[in-house]
Amino acid sequence: MRNVLIASFDMELGGVERSLLNMLHEFDYHSNEVDLMLYRHQGELLEFLPDDVHLLKESPVYKTYRMPIRAVIKAGKIHLAAIRLFAKWKAAKGDASENGYKQMQFMWKYALPFLPKRKKKYDVAISYLWPHYYVAKKVNAHLKIAWVHTDFSMAETDVEMDIAMWKEFDYIVAVSKKCELRFLEKYPMLRKKMMVIENITAPGIVRRLATEKVENPMDTDTRFKLVTVARLSHAKGIDQAVCALRLIKDKGYNFAWYVVGYGGDEAMVRELIAKENLEYDFILLGKKINPYPFMKAADIYVQPSRYEGKAVTVGEAQILARPVLITNYPTAGSQVDDGVDGVICDLSVEGIVDGVVRVYDDPNLRKNLQTNCEKVNYHNHTELEKLYHTI
Repeated sequence: MRNVLIASFDMELGGVERSLLNMLHEFDYHSNEVDLMLYRHQGELLEFLPDDVHLLKESPVYKTYRMPIRAVIKAGKIHLAAIRLFAKWKAAKGDASENGYKQMQFMWKYALPFLPKRKKKYDVAISYLWPHYYVAKKVNAHLKIAWVHTDFSMAETDVEMDIAMWKEFDYIVAVSKKCELRFLEKYPMLRKKMMVIENITAPGIVRRLATEKVENPMDTDTRFKLVTVARLSHAKGIDQAVCALRLIKDKGYNFAWYVVGYGGDEAMVRELIAKENLEYDFILLGKKINPYPFMKAADIYVQPSRYEGKAVTVGEAQILARPVLITNYPTAGSQVDDGVDGVICDLSVEGIVDGVVRVYDDPNLRKNLQTNCEKVNYHNHTELEKLYHTI
């Protein structure tokens, strides 16, 4: 029996968290005892953890990584709050379009001396979400594995710091082949550590949850409906979607675009919606524990992202046999066979406009996309065999 540690931040609603939940439900507990380290016991998905998983006690120190700075100060962790402020200042000094990645790196780097180690020794330790400093520096394990969920060639990180962290791991898992290739463009020296394990899907659960009765304004909306399930963040391109809908409506199409999700860009997105006079047409539904009835009610599922590793929500929309449109982010080809089980459009506002109009204007294309998705068996629990073989 192997002792396995899996570490992540929390169980908030998100693609990474849902993929982790699916993996935990498919894990082999006959051969592995699994401890789950969540930095904060928070999130709507927490209650769905399988009984076989041992959720470790929440750490007051690691919990601060999911707390606002004011709350950290109020909790008496003044030194950690000071480190957070310094990290924010240091990251802002650079010329990155997104400071969040570097800020997170600096937070971990300067806080490491104050973070407790895990006393128990493990056969295997898996860090499921970047940055991976906890497993890299604070866990004693015979084998260490880190997961890659995004296109790291697009993430503006401190490369030298990142390489030092990655070198602490025996294996680095990418969630798609394209994700792996993009990672190696940035970190070619780590090639020997790389392997691919795709996100574990649960098609039966997705289809069952999609039939649940929820309060859904899409059910009574007679317009042609687009839906996106994503964080409100720069990477997910929700701002591009707002601008695209404005142009689509200017062409005379009466569409509604619904977004399920939340995130730090919400105020900016709402301001853009108001600026484009789309309050009735671009609807933010907020956080939903069960996004699948909203996906099922859509005429097209759209992923307007600037970059992705492999979007969990796109796979879930395909499971529900929705016509899928995604932007041509660098890893798009690993998820959609263009014209077969989805459509890939140019990564631009104009590209999204052209893609949406193309799919709408061609009912036969929509039908073929649905039919092709219905023929696919999306259950891929055998992907975990790659992990078992490694450990």
